[in-house]
Amino acid sequence: MVDAMTLMEVGGPVAATVGGAAYLRASHPAAYWSTIGLPVSTVRLLGSYGSVMDSCGLTVPPSRLRVWATRALTHREVRPVPPRRGMIRPTSTGLRLRLRLAPGQEPADVAASAERLRHAWGVHAVHVSVVKPGVVELRLVGYDVLRKVRMPRGDGGGFLRVPVALREDATPFVRDYRTVPHQLTLGATLSGKSMFLRHLIAGLARQPVALVGIDCKRGVELAPFAPRLSALATDPTQAAALLPALIGLMEERYDLIKARQGIALDTPNEEITSDIWGLPDDERPVPVVLFVDEVAELFLVATRKDEERRDEMVTQLIRLAQLGRAAGIYLEVCGQRFGAELGKGATMLRAQLSGRVCHRVNDEASAKMALGDIAPEAVGAACAIAPELPGLAVAGDTSGGWSRIRTPYLSLGDAAAVCREYVHLVPDLPALDPFRPAMPARAASAPEASPKSVPVLD
Repeated sequence: MVDAMTLMEVGGPVAATVGGAAYLRASHPAAYWSTIGLPVSTVRLLGSYGSVMDSCGLTVPPSRLRVWATRALTHREVRPVPPRRGMIRPTSTGLRLRLRLAPGQEPADVAASAERLRHAWGVHAVHVSVVKPGVVELRLVGYDVLRKVRMPRGDGGGFLRVPVALREDATPFVRDYRTVPHQLTLGATLSGKSMFLRHLIAGLARQPVALVGIDCKRGVELAPFAPRLSALATDPTQAAALLPALIGLMEERYDLIKARQGIALDTPNEEITSDIWGLPDDERPVPVVLFVDEVAELFLVATRKDEERRDEMVTQLIRLAQLGRAAGIYLEVCGQRFGAELGKGATMLRAQLSGRVCHRVNDEASAKMALGDIAPEAVGAACAIAPELPGLAVAGDTSGGWSRIRTPYLSLGDAAAVCREYVHLVPDLPALDPFRPAMPARAASAPEASPKSVPVLD
């Protein structure tokens, strides 16, 4: 009886602690990491750093001076030297530390051992980035940050910069139009492509930019954001009229740039520019972001007349993609597929869209359309996205780098409310006034029902 009571007194709290930790890890991974995972992983890293580096092949033979000093002063066995470790910096999602590589090592050596380091230190993932020559940073992620996305605080983006998703290394994925002017976003139905678009529009709606939309699905995707849009086309006929207006706007801006360029000999070099960003603030036109939802609808034709209109629209889109950056006009093209089978000009237009985001697709060919020509290794990752993870995508760039990202949930009503709140930021662009969407009238409040008369009883 005494043994049973002792077992209950000791085993009960232990079982409760273990069960609570397991529940916390499964349901609230961020809280589990902050309370249990962080100290455990830190102790494990500090205690096994040298042996882990040696087993991963990241050590080098010591210098002759080090060998002589070790034998003369300590009489201990001389061991291989691991990379010099910097201070460990804990974060809300993991750990960060810098390593100074030994002579003869390169960052690729550390990146090749990332999976071994992950298992050795008991973390979810290890990411390696180069800080400067000879110094790399290890970002240890304690749990799967893409399972339940929480965007980091304090990153408001900036002008023409919108944080729209979270990377798998717990850093924000920022859509920067100054760095990547044009982008292609592909994804199947219910893959999260529309959620990505909502975040972009809601983020840009707070900035002094002009938003233009082409939504040939009768406006079901972009119509809720009409209060903040400067122009909206909801079918190919309207798009065929809107695109020439954008071409004319681009040509006017080029005329403004040429008029400002070094005409006189005494013009300072800093006043000579090749884009709108070199113009004075009072002369610089407002940037324009063109959203094209379901781009395949612009390519599909049924008659000979439609084919001529299609060729003209595709040519105008290609011109905007080639020349729009200098004029402050940026493209955001979305669709389910974007291959050569759409027709003439599809491949040429896709080549101008340097930014690529691929959500879940229905076949490997669609993933190759998005990522095959810039990051072939990312095609397999895009094909492995499960339907149970909407918003998960693979983002690549022309440098060959790629990463997994996931967009947090944003309801359509919240995104539309942001557009209504910042309707005063719609710029004055006379060339786009004919295409300005009509503001939906608010439903009149129903008149209050008159109270029924109640007979007075004596």
